[in-house]
Formats: sequence, structure tokens, C-alpha cells
Amino acid sequence: MISLAREPYPSRNLREPLLARRREPVVWSCGTAPEGLPEGALASYEKNGYFVLPKVFTDSQVRMMQREMQRLLDKYCGSHDATVIREPGSDAVRSLFDLPTMSPMFQHLACHPRLLAFAQHVLDSEVYLHQSRLNFKPGLTGKEFFWHSDFETWHMEDGMPAMRALSCSVLLTDNDEYNGPLLVIPGSHKTYVGCVGETPEDNYKSSLMSQTVGTPSTEALTLLTDQAGGLASVKGPAGTVVFFDSNLLHGSAGNISPYPRANVFMVYNSMENQLGAPLHGLNPRPEHIARRSLIQPLHTP
Repeated sequence: MISLAREPYPSRNLREPLLARRREPVVWSCGTAPEGLPEGALASYEKNGYFVLPKVFTDSQVRMMQREMQRLLDKYCGSHDATVIREPGSDAVRSLFDLPTMSPMFQHLACHPRLLAFAQHVLDSEVYLHQSRLNFKPGLTGKEFFWHSDFETWHMEDGMPAMRALSCSVLLTDNDEYNGPLLVIPGSHKTYVGCVGETPEDNYKSSLMSQTVGTPSTEALTLLTDQAGGLASVKGPAGTVVFFDSNLLHGSAGNISPYPRANVFMVYNSMENQLGAPLHGLNPRPEHIARRSLIQPLHTP
């Protein structure tokens, strides 16, 4: 077992699950909140680990992004490129990674003033894109994704030092209770959950389709859900933006509706929190999954 004195957030080589208190702040900045945020937004984010901004993008803007999404789907549907992740046991596209290299439109989206201002304020620094992707859940066939903390994965497999990153999801379709929306355990971002089970080499090749390594125990999930008073389903119409902390426990059920669900997923990481060596001697994951070279801070156009 790793010594807690040497490694504040151990996982994967533990004999039993670990619950540890978060060491970093959730909201790093003490300054004035970005213009346009509703009153209490940052307090809600700090308490619950996520915040929803409805209809940031107009219907017209959403349609433009949907057309670009469809263009990329058509382009990569038969591709064997490493940036294309497919549904388990299917040829259906589950995710397309590294959006800025695929699309100027989505590169521009990452620098949208409201998105960037929120990330820079919460992390109190300039930021870069650690990871970006389009996530799809086809109607009736889109599979579930099990409970996990992104930070646990990024810390173990990418060498991300601290919880100074956040995720931003732009909803390109309506997300409702029927089509597998994001599910979260409010407040779980304040507890680090160390997991049992060694990491296979090149774990990302299977974990991006179905997460089985780095998943919390039943006991940890039950305890944190009880403390939260239940789970939360993060829903909203197309054009909504969801921000959530890197350590928030989240997952999603399968899409059993006849309608597809699609979201842009972008990870903003602090320029002061760049990746080191992965833990336990693992090889670094590819650049399209975890950016560690040619890193530049994002700026509004």
C-alpha cells in the first residue's frame, strides 16, 4: 500500500477502499464572480460540485453545432482512427476525442467567453484543454457508464497532480430522464475515493468504452449517496452548459429512449497543474486523451 505521507491520493494498488478528505479548494479564486453568473452560482458549485447554466447557446447556435457534429460523425463513422471510441460490442460511435484538431468550430467553442471565464475564475489561473470529446448515446442502444471520479483516473493514469481542473459539458441535444443524462452524487467532490484493483497497461483502450478499473466500492457509493441525501440527475434543453468538479462522482445510465443524446465534453486544467508521470509506472496515455505537450493557455477570440 502507498504511504499517505508520500502520496495524498492513492488508488488502484490498495487492499481496501480508501476515503480521504480533499486537500485543495473547490473554488480557488476569492475575487469577484464573472459577469453574467446567477447569484449564488459559485456557492452552489462549491457545495454540490456542479452547476447548470440553462440555454447559454441559442437554438440557431445549437443547430450549427449539431450540423458540425453530424459532419464529424459522417467523416469518422467508418474510421479506425485512435480518436474514435465505439460502443462495447458495436460499431456505433461512443466518443470522438481531441475536438480542436477535428473542428475549428469546436476549437472556437473551447474559448467561448462565458465558459472560459468560469473555468479561469474557479481555478484562479489561465487554463488549457486537458481533454475534449463529443459524447454520443444513440437511441435505444447507448450504453451506461459506471460511477467514477475523473480526477482518480487523471491522477493515476495521467499524473495530474491536484484537483485543479473542471469539466464543461455543452448539451447538443435535450438531456432528460429517459436518454441517459449525467448522474451525480452532490458533495462527493469533497471526498477522494481510492479504489482497489491494479491498472492494466493501456487501460484506456477498454475503459473509455466501459469503466471497470478505478470504480468506487459499493460501500463508498452508498455512504456518499446517503450523506448527499440521494442522487441528482443533471438535465436540461440543448444549449445548456454543465460545469462539474474533477473529483465529483458521476456516471450515467443507458439511453432507452428512441432519441439520441449528444454532448460536447471539455476539461479545463490549470496551467499550474500540468501533468507529471503517471503513477505505478504506467505509460502516459496518448495526447488525444491527455494533453501534455505543446500546451498553450486558452484566450477568448
